[in-house]
Amino acid sequence: MKSRFLAIATALIALAVLVAMAFYSNLAIYISIIAIGFALALQKYVASYFGYFIIVFSNMLRVGDRIRIDSYKGDVRHIGIFYLTLDEVGEDEKLGGELTGKILHVPNLIVLDKPVLNFSKGYEKNCKMMQCDYIFDEIRIPVSSDSDITRAVSLLEEVINNEDEIYQKESQEVFKENYPTFLREAESNRRVLIHVDENRIWLKGKFVTPYRLRNELRTRMYLRFIEHIGKETNIKLA
Repeated sequence: MKSRFLAIATALIALAVLVAMAFYSNLAIYISIIAIGFALALQKYVASYFGYFIIVFSNMLRVGDRIRIDSYKGDVRHIGIFYLTLDEVGEDEKLGGELTGKILHVPNLIVLDKPVLNFSKGYEKNCKMMQCDYIFDEIRIPVSSDSDITRAVSLLEEVINNEDEIYQKESQEVFKENYPTFLREAESNRRVLIHVDENRIWLKGKFVTPYRLRNELRTRMYLRFIEHIGKETNIKLA
């Protein structure tokens, strides 16, 4: 209601300026100066107003999508004339991937000059855009440098293949022969890579998951891996 009233008021003021310029030349000068100042004061609202139409007609996001714009991340609750309303989603260090219970009101103008990351990704299929909530995610596990790394990699690959199999098949059914590069990579490339630093060796496992289930799936993988290495004497977490 407030945003609609502001839009109507802006239109009426613009109309009043045009009328004044037509009938009262001296008054029109002062009104024009006031109008310019008023326009400068409302330039962000004007940009947000046009941002609304860009969002709607470009179909870059929809209600229900999980997005990140600049430092804001959340699920789109409402697309208003001037603001996006988001249910905030935490990052990895703060309720990673989970709703925080807070509401964000983000001005639409931010979509004009900031990248928009939509986790409900749009892919082209048969010359039409389609929505898909599958992403490529990663699980990282530190093990001590004196561990049996080959065995640790084998165990993690087993866990990932078992836990991720259903989601990989589901995503293949969604895309058929048109599925994106990350699914082909999941099929053909190694699922687990290693990274070595001074104090530990990191196992980095890649898996396909619906983005809303990524934390739940990652937790199951951690628990399964910890259960497996509990039976091993030559693998230790760092």
